[in-house]
Amino acid sequence: MTSQITSAILGAALAGAILFLVRRDHLHGPYAVWWFGVAAATFVLGVFPGVVVWLGHVSGIGYAPILPIIIGLSLVLIRLLKLDIDRSKQERQIRRLTQKLAILEQELDRCSGRPPGDARSDDPDADAT
Repeated sequence: MTSQITSAILGAALAGAILFLVRRDHLHGPYAVWWFGVAAATFVLGVFPGVVVWLGHVSGIGYAPILPIIIGLSLVLIRLLKLDIDRSKQERQIRRLTQKLAILEQELDRCSGRPPGDARSDDPDADAT
């Protein structure tokens, strides 16, 4: 009984923390939906522990308490895959922007009559050696 109350309290506390983070603009919409799902699942499994036993029986798992662990690890792996996909997309965008910036700087140098690769005096990143 105590573990049920603890799980329900953790789910409610997690939902409250998510609301706080969204209000403070530390967590954005799509990520908040994901974490609300985690909070709701934690709360439901805490209030209705028989759901785990029923799902274990339906899915053919002999030891039902392992089911939330299997599902949790699977969701973590899916989340990590999604993060890697997003990171790859951002790296591709940064690479393309860097290439476009280099092309624009080359065009600017060509139009202003500077030799290519000449450091500009207004560039704070240029070495003054």
